[in-house]
Amino acid sequence: MAKNIEVSNGPTDKIYYVTRISLLFAFVLVFFSEINPARIMTQMNKNMSLLTTALSYDRIVVNIKYEINHNYIFKSDIYSLMAASAIMVAGILILAVAACISLGNLRMKRISNYVTLGGSAAVIFGVYRMIVTHRLYRAIDAEISEIVGFKMATEKLPTALFLMLGFAIIEFLCAVILMIAQPRPARDEKCEMSTRYKLFIMALPFLGLTFIFSYLPLYGWRYAFFDYKAGPGTLSMNDFVGFKWFKLLVDNAMMRSDIIRVMKNTLIMSGLGLATSWVAMAFAIFLSEIKNGVFRRIVQVLTTIPNFISWVLVYAIAFAIFSNEGFVNNMLTRITGVVHDHIYLTDESMLYVKMLLWGMWKGVGWSAIIYIAGISGIDQQLYEAATVDGAGRFQKMWHVTLPGLIPTYSVMLLMAVAGILSNGMDQYLVFSNAKTKSALEVLDLYVYTLGIGSGKIPLSTVIGMLKTLVSVTLLFMANGISKLVRGESII
Repeated sequence: MAKNIEVSNGPTDKIYYVTRISLLFAFVLVFFSEINPARIMTQMNKNMSLLTTALSYDRIVVNIKYEINHNYIFKSDIYSLMAASAIMVAGILILAVAACISLGNLRMKRISNYVTLGGSAAVIFGVYRMIVTHRLYRAIDAEISEIVGFKMATEKLPTALFLMLGFAIIEFLCAVILMIAQPRPARDEKCEMSTRYKLFIMALPFLGLTFIFSYLPLYGWRYAFFDYKAGPGTLSMNDFVGFKWFKLLVDNAMMRSDIIRVMKNTLIMSGLGLATSWVAMAFAIFLSEIKNGVFRRIVQVLTTIPNFISWVLVYAIAFAIFSNEGFVNNMLTRITGVVHDHIYLTDESMLYVKMLLWGMWKGVGWSAIIYIAGISGIDQQLYEAATVDGAGRFQKMWHVTLPGLIPTYSVMLLMAVAGILSNGMDQYLVFSNAKTKSALEVLDLYVYTLGIGSGKIPLSTVIGMLKTLVSVTLLFMANGISKLVRGESII
């Protein structure tokens, strides 16, 4: 059993709070384009963060191709800027590793001090390279700006660059102070860490991914308040329109009609999904009752594989079967002797049910995995007791297996209720055509069509915002109902 090690070294431990707070601020400078420390060129793409500056040459030069083609700006300097940005990002990641190591005992803290020195030195070097590049082009501007009619370097270095430098210096000085003031660990002391910190570090990568892919994109909600058009440039207060796009959803009759139609499609498909959500649980129960292990594994594999097939390939399969020259029409032609060329994929009858069946075929096997895991966790003594009491197979399924899976099913149902407005768009995008589009256009597909297809990014952002707010509200409502009815909640 892991030891719960608590280490305290007096006042020196307080210094680590300073390094961790400065690290958080430095992380902010990595992700947001408005405070990009690397923006030292006047025509540099304003939609780039420090991270994207380190990764994408094409996005950096989108507005300065003229200067590069005429050798006013050299490609080598752009690559140097990318390298400096990459070094700064790598330095911040090293500082993050050092912050995690510093949660351990005295020996690990000592190691973290050396790692902090390396990370902060990397950030300082990256800042230095940017300053050198900026000074170079400021000198070039002084000589040729009147001839070419524009300046390549910004008048001043970005404030964010000085902030990054300040954070790196703070980290460096704190590491030096800690190395001097901190007591040395004993020679026989091993690297150890408290159990709670180990668990935190294990969860940290997932927290980071959640932040990057779930919370950082919420920064894009600002587009809902601006008159924004896709392309190079950035947002400014000149484009600010307040709640104009929110009002448009209510004031425009055509927009209201589209929203009502899309919401109807979304709720019908989600309702059918909720009504059949028990199928995966039932499938898992019956699958677990198959006594032949080889046959059971074959069935599970064959029903799980469709989940990994893209909806484009699923549509290709559907087209091969149900097109006018597909398998069904060819078979009917041979059986009846009469030519059959009906295009089933454009038939609007029972369209929602067809989409539901395709979705079930693709997802039931995958959805059943969590219930199969739940069945394996049911106490086997319950089955033995039921057998002693004379219960048959179906009685054990009804009175033992099913009650054991109800808590898992309740959680999955709550999550499904919260995501009632999220049907995804892949299936409906590939299956929609001129005849079925109006019935298959769910909310996610409508947002995609509106934003990417029509370029109305602010309006699609508004709809996406409202969808998120409604989903969160539904989650808390469903959780409250579960707490009242079952006495359990997931939040």
